Amino acid sequence: MTHFAVIGAGQAGASLVARLRKQGFDGQITLIGAEPVPPYQRPPLSKKFLLGEMEEERLYLRPRAWYAENDITLRLGDAVEALVPAAREIVLGGEVLRYDALALTTGSVPRHLPAAIGGTLPGVFSVRGLPDIEAMAPHVRGGARALIVGGGYIGLEAAAVLAARGVQVTLVEMAERILQRVAAPQTSDYFRALHQANGVKILESTGLEKLLGEQQVSGAVLSDGTHLDLDFVVVGTGILPDERLAEEAGLRIENGIACDATCRTSDAAIWAAGDCASFPHRGARLRLESVQNAIDMAECAADNMMNQDKRTYDPKPWFWSDQYDVKLQIAGLSTGYDHIVTRRDDKGARSHWYYAGAQLLAVDAMNDPRGYMVGKRLIDAGKTADPAKVADPAVDLKELMKG
Repeated sequence: MTHFAVIGAGQAGASLVARLRKQGFDGQITLIGAEPVPPYQRPPLSKKFLLGEMEEERLYLRPRAWYAENDITLRLGDAVEALVPAAREIVLGGEVLRYDALALTTGSVPRHLPAAIGGTLPGVFSVRGLPDIEAMAPHVRGGARALIVGGGYIGLEAAAVLAARGVQVTLVEMAERILQRVAAPQTSDYFRALHQANGVKILESTGLEKLLGEQQVSGAVLSDGTHLDLDFVVVGTGILPDERLAEEAGLRIENGIACDATCRTSDAAIWAAGDCASFPHRGARLRLESVQNAIDMAECAADNMMNQDKRTYDPKPWFWSDQYDVKLQIAGLSTGYDHIVTRRDDKGARSHWYYAGAQLLAVDAMNDPRGYMVGKRLIDAGKTADPAKVADPAVDLKELMKG
């Protein structure tokens, strides 16, 4: 019987095995995950789950029973030791598992602070997996003092949750502004003001020199000489593709596991999808870190594992972030923009529209689902929108679709 194996039991891995069964694959499927729990959602971890508003079972993408009902073998709590592509073998726990086709959906790993500056002290947490949040939760209480290192979306979302729980939060960002790598200054300004209004102290152009403490982190020294007394630290300095297995197996690595347009790696029997994988896009290589990309790329890989490269991956990027009572929705990729058009209404909705010349590239929509929806449709269709109409709140957004 044909055997398809998938290493990485996250959003991409779960989506890939579900797609195989939906498309009629009737061979053997094995889904291997290092964590002892079935695939689960990560976005709610640092929000509703940390706040105690969601139980663990509700995080699961599908109930445990679904995998058995669909004849999918779950190998949970199994760390893969090595891949042997020439023999089409997976080595785990002293056992060798053979495959006919393999998908790598290994996801990403958080960047950690160096041990030399105290990054391994107890009380220093990442925000990536279920164990991270479970370890952090007892520290999240009113009046506690927390330092967040990193002013990207991970750090800002953590700041919002902690502030809502009454934690005294200081956030440091080495760059000139928060969100500098991913958003326009206008979006940075919006979220800086939002966090400051909720009591978060934001220090930009400021780094972390070292953490203090012996048995537990107790303070920090910042690059400007400031000393902080602390109860815990959250590291939100970004993630890296989990490419170790692929690299050790000799697969091509280029900003993650390098795939072609069909999600196939440099080995003919191995595909990759999700945070761990890069793919060709507009003459360059792109790697996306989002739920949407994990699902869509995994489904494309599944189709091609069955049908031998008949489908190419054409991403339609979208992202979201929840902070306090603001829902940020992002459509498109802003890379290469040269000017921003802002749209506001009298109800507090705002959106920032990114243009390169006359072409619309992306939209950041804050509590503006209509602006997001219209912008996404235009971007997905390769269309643009008249900047003057975008900026005029009197113009119905439907007019933009006609233009």
